[in-house]
Amino acid sequence: MPRLWNETIEAHRRDVHQAILDTTAELVTERGLRSVTMAQIAERTGIGRATLYKYFPDVEAILVAWHDQHVAGHLQNLADARSTAADPATRLHAVLAAYAHIAHEMSHRHPGTELSALLHRDERVAHAQQQLHDLVRDALTEAAHAGIIRADVTPDELATYCLHSLTAAGDLPSTESIGRLVTLTLAGLQPDER
Repeated sequence: MPRLWNETIEAHRRDVHQAILDTTAELVTERGLRSVTMAQIAERTGIGRATLYKYFPDVEAILVAWHDQHVAGHLQNLADARSTAADPATRLHAVLAAYAHIAHEMSHRHPGTELSALLHRDERVAHAQQQLHDLVRDALTEAAHAGIIRADVTPDELATYCLHSLTAAGDLPSTESIGRLVTLTLAGLQPDER
């Protein structure tokens, strides 16, 4: 097959794949996890059920792929926040603020415990959590070497502190309150002046 034809087919497959993911997420939000069927997804997406089954075996597989895509996007946003800042203090603030906003967005977008239980149960999530921890730890390590944050606690422990603290952003009502939480978290990282 000519190269252009292959590229066109691959683009079409990516578009259909993305439409399936987005449609399934919309249906689950509207109807609840247990009410969504493959037939509904196919109909709303505008494809045949046979085509849908070529992409995914069931609703759960679609939701897992959708979740993996979002997790990868969030990790990329955090890496981008870190890489675009000019100095260690700004990088650390950017990463922590980005994570707080992600935690806030996720808790408001997907408040259902049933969906969370389905999507947060296996080693893929543990791997993503480790990547998140490592990204924050690396920003903290860099800040500690620059003398910006305390050195009496390991960066691993400080990363755990930051992530647990900033997860509370999910319960906050506004961007301003998220900013205050980030400031408070950063204050806990300051060197001990005793």
